[in-house]
Amino acid sequence: MPAYNQTNMAVIAANRFGYGFRAGDNLAPEQAQAWLKQGLITPQFGKQLPSTETLLLNIANNRAEKKRLKAAGKELDDDKKRYPRQQNFAFVEDQLNTILSAEHTIQWRLLAFFANHFSVTAQNDLMWVLAPALERDAIAPNLLGSFESLLMAVVKHPAMLIYLNNERSFGPNSKLGRRGKGMNENLAREILELHTLGVDGGYSQTDVIELAKGITGWSVANPNKDKTTGFRFRASGHEPGRRELLGSNYRQAGVKQGEAMLVALARHPATRRHLCTKLARHFIADEPSEALIQQLEAAWQQSGGEIKQVMLALIDSDESWRSERQKFKTPQEFLYSSLRLLQPPNLPAKKFVATLKQLGQQPYSAGSPAGYGDSQADWLGSRALMARIDWATLVAGRYRRNADSLLQTALADSASQRTYQMVNRAESRAQATTLLLMSPEFQWR
Repeated sequence: MPAYNQTNMAVIAANRFGYGFRAGDNLAPEQAQAWLKQGLITPQFGKQLPSTETLLLNIANNRAEKKRLKAAGKELDDDKKRYPRQQNFAFVEDQLNTILSAEHTIQWRLLAFFANHFSVTAQNDLMWVLAPALERDAIAPNLLGSFESLLMAVVKHPAMLIYLNNERSFGPNSKLGRRGKGMNENLAREILELHTLGVDGGYSQTDVIELAKGITGWSVANPNKDKTTGFRFRASGHEPGRRELLGSNYRQAGVKQGEAMLVALARHPATRRHLCTKLARHFIADEPSEALIQQLEAAWQQSGGEIKQVMLALIDSDESWRSERQKFKTPQEFLYSSLRLLQPPNLPAKKFVATLKQLGQQPYSAGSPAGYGDSQADWLGSRALMARIDWATLVAGRYRRNADSLLQTALADSASQRTYQMVNRAESRAQATTLLLMSPEFQWR
């Protein structure tokens, strides 16, 4: 793992907490911490992007039309067939262009962290549009508030309910359950194992079942039948009676029962520990120190789980400014930081997604509720490195830039003598840029 030759706080701030500097950026080291704190703002998506409700309505209408046309021996027109993928690319393109031009990217890194923490996979036309909508409509607005508000918004979002099969989960003793409709434990299990307490959080299979019963009836409206969109509580599918979760009783009726259980989980000490460890691991090191985790836990406890306060504690921690680079960039981080530096005049979302797919981190395609890995072992392999080299060579040749200037912007005085000499002695601008992008100092943050 390469270290910064001199502790340049500006370079550390841009790379450890964000997606690196843009070409021409210049930040005084003494301003780095204040600059990062200024960046803790809500990510702003394009206003032209459709809401979750609009997406649900359009997909429902297209499906209904497809069914009618099929009965008549006809097919849906090509534009409507392509609608899910087109909307997905529209979200990706909006986010890509925003990140490439933004002064601050710490908020986008934090959004990526929680999007992966609450990972959903686009596995059909509905999920292709709902997966990015989860980020924009549930995660982003709650990114810097309380974790319990974020958890509630995510669990109630149609993307999560549908992905983990809760939209048709009905209690065995409910009206719908007595008609043969079954209960599904998927969402409850992942809430406990991944989203809150963690796999070692001290819960049992009984707790999984009790939480699953508590959120029975948490469903998604059918726009054509229910005349509404989004989250819908189906009282006829909710399991009656009190619940017991982690030794506490919940006697609330209806939707309030599941809500109370989620609030308790969000406030649980194991959840605090799990989330603070993951945040420290994501931003600072694969094996964060116990002292750093405890600092974040203290900020969490004092603020009642306010994510912004935890991030401020992370920025203020001495450990966050150590000179050693301890994190190997994920494919997404590598691409974003490279493109911010190169500033290409245009980059279609399809090409960006295709590259991420080739590098192993296609958006909304983790294939598991656990999301993509977040450590060196997940991304540092010979085949993966060759794919990065191929891409770096391609873009360096396509977007010819002054490598000396790029080196100064990206790494300043933190580049090693070897990297400095390799870049400056390269046979061409393209080769020099490739060597910079593939240097240990650029690959690690």
